[in-house]
Amino acid sequence: MKIENPFESGHIKNYILLYASVVIIMILFFFASTLFQEDTKKIEKKSFNTKAPELKKPQAANKKTSIKEKKFKLLQTNY
Repeated sequence: MKIENPFESGHIKNYILLYASVVIIMILFFFASTLFQEDTKKIEKKSFNTKAPELKKPQAANKKTSIKEKKFKLLQTNY
């Protein structure tokens, strides 16, 4: 395998065309993004409700029945 000089073999033209096409695509995306930038400025500001909601208190009777209805017993030691 012999490494050839890209300037002598004519491959440098392909590299320059690839670089130029990438730059042109980047410029087109920049222009496309700036055209639609005006539409995003019209978004309305939202206001959130700052009042705290009232929480329902659980019934005390449910706590007593849940202790009696356990289906299995926990071990005293961990393995």
